Amino acid sequence: MSVLPANLDFRGMLDLASLDPREVVAVRHAPQQKALRRVLPWLVVERPELFMAWQQIQWEKLEKALMRARYMASFVGQDSGMATFAGISRITGWQSLDHAAYLDFPGNRELADLGMDLRGPDMEHCLAFELEETGCFADYVGRLVVNWPTPSRQWWRWAGNASFPVSAIDPDSRFVRAMPEWSDLILSWYELQSLPASWISALAQWRGVYLIHDVERRAGYVGSAYGEDNILGRWRGYARTGHGGNVALRQSNPANLRFSILQRTSPDLEPADVIALEASWKNRLHTREAGLNRN
Repeated sequence: MSVLPANLDFRGMLDLASLDPREVVAVRHAPQQKALRRVLPWLVVERPELFMAWQQIQWEKLEKALMRARYMASFVGQDSGMATFAGISRITGWQSLDHAAYLDFPGNRELADLGMDLRGPDMEHCLAFELEETGCFADYVGRLVVNWPTPSRQWWRWAGNASFPVSAIDPDSRFVRAMPEWSDLILSWYELQSLPASWISALAQWRGVYLIHDVERRAGYVGSAYGEDNILGRWRGYARTGHGGNVALRQSNPANLRFSILQRTSPDLEPADVIALEASWKNRLHTREAGLNRN
């Protein structure tokens, strides 16, 4: 991370782009839902249309501000007191939604699958804003880091009324970092829904023995992957159904499942040898007697 002069401020960058800071609302997205905290930065890069859907519907106080603003400057809160730049959108209009229209709004149901809490039927209405990406500072998306004004729990500000000192510009994106070593990889079911492309490529090449742990039932399931797309192919089956056809996993809440790799094997190891390793892990972890394996 390269440290920049303390006097460089995002508000000044807006002036350089001929954007009036008084017309810009800066928003620091930091989901309360734990499942979304890791996924949301991925969406900025891998699924920008879904990240835009996340931004289009806001709570009442921010709605009122956005109705007066011309632009939204988006950030993602990845570290305490800091915010990573995610783009600037032009606000071109809005529409009012009742609960049925809210549920049907493009992207909302998919975001719910990623862990977003949908609003209940008691909501009266909400606004869906029409946002148009401007491309301003596109090269800095995921790399530009600012100090968020205190108190950081106040997650939106008028850019003209606050200071946003630029603390660093990273050489690489903070939104999609390098995939952990296979032995350190632990993914939630929500995260399987929207993996970065580079992670997908790696998992498609890996075969071996994996563990699915249900954190609520405190029990595990051991499986193996050696066919088409290897571990990726197997885990995508669980991502689609939540259970992959396994009897015991049908009784689990997919939100409680965690996926990890017990042993990575050679990519050309014979299927029979992978299955033998799977059986060995079942014996050692006792997942037949005290876990979720049924064979």
